[in-house]
Amino acid sequence: MCYRKVKTYHFKFEHNLPIPLAEAWNFFSSPLNLSKITPAKMNFEITSDFTADTKMYPGMLISYKVSPVLGIKMNWVTEITHVKDLEYFIDEQRTGPYAMWHHEHHFKEIKGGVHMTDILTYAIPYGIIGQIANAVLVEKEVKNIFAYREKEINKLFGVYRAGGY
Repeated sequence: MCYRKVKTYHFKFEHNLPIPLAEAWNFFSSPLNLSKITPAKMNFEITSDFTADTKMYPGMLISYKVSPVLGIKMNWVTEITHVKDLEYFIDEQRTGPYAMWHHEHHFKEIKGGVHMTDILTYAIPYGIIGQIANAVLVEKEVKNIFAYREKEINKLFGVYRAGGY
C-alpha cells in the first residue's frame, strides 16, 4: 500500500473568558452555537437535526454546509471523538474540504473566568497545489475565522479582566 505524505499545519489560539466554567462549557458544547461565532460570509449552516438543548457526546456526527472559499458551498461532516465534561472536546473531519482536520477545544478555570485553548491541526489536499493554496489563502482565512470568533465571544461574554467576573 502506498501512502503519500501530507503536510500538516498547526495553530494554537488562546482566549480568556470572564464567565464561570459551566457557562463556557454549556455554550461551546452546543453545536448550534457555532453559527453565532462564525463569519457570515462563510454561509455556515448546520444541517444536522439538533435542538437547542443538544450537547456533544463522543461519536456525535455534525453535518454542515459552508462556503469557505469564493462562495462555493461545500458539505462538511465532523465527528466529536472525545469529550471530558468541563475540560475538553475534540472534533475531527469525516468528509469535507480538508485532507485532515483535528480540532481540540480545552477549558480551564482561572481566577475570574475560563482560559480557553483551541489547538488546530489540518492538512490541505492536492499536494503542492494545496500547500500553495494554504500559503496564499487558507492559513489567512483560518486565522481570520479565529480572530472573528474572539471578537464575537467578547461581544457575547465581555472582555476578561484578571481577578473577577
